[in-house]
Amino acid sequence: MADDDVEFSAREGEVHALVGENGAGKTTLMNILYGLVRPDRGTISVDGRQVQISHPNDAIHLGIGIVHQHFQLVPSFSVAENIMLGREPGALGLLRTAAEREQVGRLAEEFGLAVDPGARIRDLPVGMQQRVEILKALERRARILILDEPTSVLTPQEARELFKVVRGLAASGRTVIFITHKLLEVLEVADRVSVMRKGRMVDTVAVRETSVEALARMMVGREVLLSIDRSPREPGQLVLETENLSVAGPGGIPAVLRVSLAVREREILGVAGVNGNGQAELVEAIAGLRPVDVGRIRFLGAEVSRLSVRQRRLQGMAHIPEDRMRVGLNTSTTLDENLIVSRYRIPQFNRLGFLRRGEIRRFSESTIARFSIAAARPGGGISTLSGGNLQKVVLGRELAGKPRLIIANQPTRGLDVGSIEAVHKTLLAERDRGAAILLVSVELDEILALSDRVVVLFRGRVNGELSSADATEEKLGILMAGGSL
Repeated sequence: MADDDVEFSAREGEVHALVGENGAGKTTLMNILYGLVRPDRGTISVDGRQVQISHPNDAIHLGIGIVHQHFQLVPSFSVAENIMLGREPGALGLLRTAAEREQVGRLAEEFGLAVDPGARIRDLPVGMQQRVEILKALERRARILILDEPTSVLTPQEARELFKVVRGLAASGRTVIFITHKLLEVLEVADRVSVMRKGRMVDTVAVRETSVEALARMMVGREVLLSIDRSPREPGQLVLETENLSVAGPGGIPAVLRVSLAVREREILGVAGVNGNGQAELVEAIAGLRPVDVGRIRFLGAEVSRLSVRQRRLQGMAHIPEDRMRVGLNTSTTLDENLIVSRYRIPQFNRLGFLRRGEIRRFSESTIARFSIAAARPGGGISTLSGGNLQKVVLGRELAGKPRLIIANQPTRGLDVGSIEAVHKTLLAERDRGAAILLVSVELDEILALSDRVVVLFRGRVNGELSSADATEEKLGILMAGGSL
């Protein structure tokens, strides 16, 4: 049962955080409030009046809005068209585009959410797309705004801007329900916090009366290591090297410019930077998903710049992608198929062109056990698994076969503290085993906790390199903003 006898209440004019591990039932609870899921029993009251919410239209009429973790926007439409979709101003059957953009402009100004009404969604960074989602809910007169993992796709700078907006909405008398895995954010933005675990409500406390350690303990049911012990290791032979690498981004615009870096065995090289400074294009070029315009990529001493993704994988390259939903997994198929999709031709799983179902099942069982993938079963679908468990599926597939190089792009994005602890331990264990790891993350805490060396990307170029002993959040921040030390 996703939610079991849950009691939850939020007050007018407050930011109420809702936290819990992946699969704890947070999103299910909010989907019930928004009419996307029907409860088996229980009641819902808004402004002290018991109501029935069987469809999102019911929730909208009651002043409830939601911004999902994965945005519900039309990429080819403009900002104004997305916000006003279904409510377009018109006369005699004709749309009034100018009036639509003017109305959205006034709305954005009213709430301090600057957007370009005429910009296309596909051309906007994720932080700006989130603003569009919030404005869409506010245009529908939402007085209760549910934000589901709102910072999972934001840089630290974008997150701070969001916090200002959230506090402003609460000050105007609205109720903001803030679902998050990041406990430091709870202390920064919320008034009260409710903790869920395994479908039940554990407790609701005032933020000023709790701590990160106490919240983590309530979430997981045990003490959680909030800082990981990283013992120094002597780097081995050179595994990955890029030489003067240049890569084009969307529309052929240069995204990576003359980047040279190297990663050795038993080493984690962290790549820091504000999102959109060439990290995605760099990773895709190394993994074989994007062509190289200039420069070379060497893997284990051999040039691989023109090799396919499959050829690079066969040589020992693994890739944990930034977007597990679109790139990392096929959620419409089974756990087994997702685990062997890049390895189904190897003799372990294939004999004379026929899949070895027994071996595949045993591999699925061992992966579930090794990574503690909750609610997963061999041969079963994965569409209902939580974000953290989906990420564990990706880890299980990519780390099978003891890869020589692991490209980990935002490996803990959207995960709870328990899942983050597990991912960090796994990456350090792989490093200690002898793997070279290229870690790309916008989370400076993660970069500082795991990396042996750190390079900073700014506008597609390496703007500095620091050892783990020298790297600090302040120094990295200066380099990320284009400054120098």
